[in-house]
This record gives sequence, structure tokens and C-alpha cells, in this order.
Amino acid sequence: MSKKIYQVLLLVFCLSWGLVGIAKLSGMDYLGSNGLFLAIAFMFMPALSVFILSKFIWKEKLNQWGIARPKGRIFFIAWFWAIVLAFGTIPISLLIPGVTFSSEMEGFISQYSTLFSAEKISEMKSQISAIGPFMPLIFIIQSLIAGITINAIAAFGEEYLWRGFLLKELKKFGWLRSSLIIGFIWGIWHAPLIIQGHNYPSHPEIGVLMMIIWCILLTPALIYFTVRTKSVFTAAVMHGTLNASAAIPLVWIVGGNDLTVGSTGFAGFITLLILNIILIIYNSKSKIKADDLLSQY
Repeated sequence: MSKKIYQVLLLVFCLSWGLVGIAKLSGMDYLGSNGLFLAIAFMFMPALSVFILSKFIWKEKLNQWGIARPKGRIFFIAWFWAIVLAFGTIPISLLIPGVTFSSEMEGFISQYSTLFSAEKISEMKSQISAIGPFMPLIFIIQSLIAGITINAIAAFGEEYLWRGFLLKELKKFGWLRSSLIIGFIWGIWHAPLIIQGHNYPSHPEIGVLMMIIWCILLTPALIYFTVRTKSVFTAAVMHGTLNASAAIPLVWIVGGNDLTVGSTGFAGFITLLILNIILIIYNSKSKIKADDLLSQY
């Protein structure tokens, strides 16, 4: 790997892990809004690292790391990809012993049972009952809008490094091998947040390993659609939509835990594996190969 890769990884890990370390030493509670603000700040550390090194050390243009308008209608497939993942996770979750489907959306209610009063919960149930079958459509629309707007901005804070700079530097390894390398590094980078309870609040230690596996499984699609549209913004929108829709599988299922159900649980792993196999088969039959596009990225 190039000297620039070592430099940017050293800086991003120092900035990101240092940020969480300072927050921890200050006694900040990760739960609630404090944790949300810390996670958002954490997401911008990769982009900040590339900016600092490009501007002051490498003296290189900032727009060379995948900064371009997404090309092709396949962008819209990439945008909806996270929605497919979210809803695809539901039937996989139902195969796990003890997990059941709830048309009354008990999973959604249980998520807020500790945050709101009994009166507020009752009001939410009435609203859900009134909306009825339109609830899935509402969740989809909300996720898509958030994914391409505010969430995409935060996600770009990560993607400018992972699917921007680092992908360009590692493109010689090809689509799947670069996915493995980038996904592994990306997963380890999350460790300080996971230990604080992010994504796996009931299993923070093993959650670190779960996040590494999840990032590896998630990366092939992010890279594929990035090189197909020739833009890191595509990865940012996919990432942003994924964050917005990640809780959808938990709305209609009851049972399981953070290691087994949901987009980041074992059910999500299986869903991602299936989607990756579909993507690999599609790529093998396509006239436009991911490796060829990656070499031109």
C-alpha cells in the first residue's frame, strides 16, 4: 500500500478514536442526544483527514477522490438498494427461533416504550392503527428523502475516504479484494462507538466483530454502485439511506436481540450475502464489468 494510505489511516484513527476517548474521559454518557452528536462528529473524521492531508501535505486537488455527479439511471437502483436490504431482512429474521411477525408493529412500539409515557404510547398506537397499511410506504418515503439529503451529508463524511480516496488507491486489487480490504478497515474504525453501545447495545464486545463482518459484506455493493455511477456521492446516498432505513426490520418483528435480528444482526448478514451473490452473478453476465470500471475510477 502507498505511503499516502498509511498517512490517512494513521490520521483518521487518531482523530476518530481520540474524539471518542476525549468524550469518554470527560464522563459523557453515550446514551441519548450526546451519543448521536458524537456519532455524527465521528462520521466526519474520515473526510476531515483526507481534506487535511490533500490540502496541506499532498498539495492535491480535493475533487479527485470521486467528486463527480452520479452518472446513469443505475443511481436510482443504488438509492433503493438499502430499502431492499431493510425489507429483505424481515423474512430472514422470522426464520430465527423465537422471532415472530407483528402486524400491529409491536416492535416499533417497544423501541419507544422506555422513552415515552404510557399516554404517549397509547396515542402512537392509535396513529399507527389509523395509518394502517400505508405505514410501510411512509417509512420508505421517509428513508429515501433522508437518505438523499441530511443523512447523505453525514455519510459523505465517511465515504469521501472509504469509497473515495481509499478506493482509488486500492483499485489495483479489483472489486472484491478491495471490498474485503476496505470493509475490514472500515469495520475496525467503528470499534470505539460499538464498545459504547452503538448498534449492539446489549453485546458491545462481540459487536465489534459483528460490525467488521457487516462492513465487509456491505462494501461490495457500495463499491459496485460507486464505480458504475463514477461518483462517491452514490455511496453517500446509499449509506445515508441505509442509516435511515436500518430500523425498519425491527418495526414488524418481535423477539431476538441485536446480534440476531435487524439489518446489522445475523439476519442482515444473510440478506447482504444473498444480495452480494445476486450482484456478483449480474456483474459476471454484464457487458460492463466492475473491475473494468474500477480501473478507470
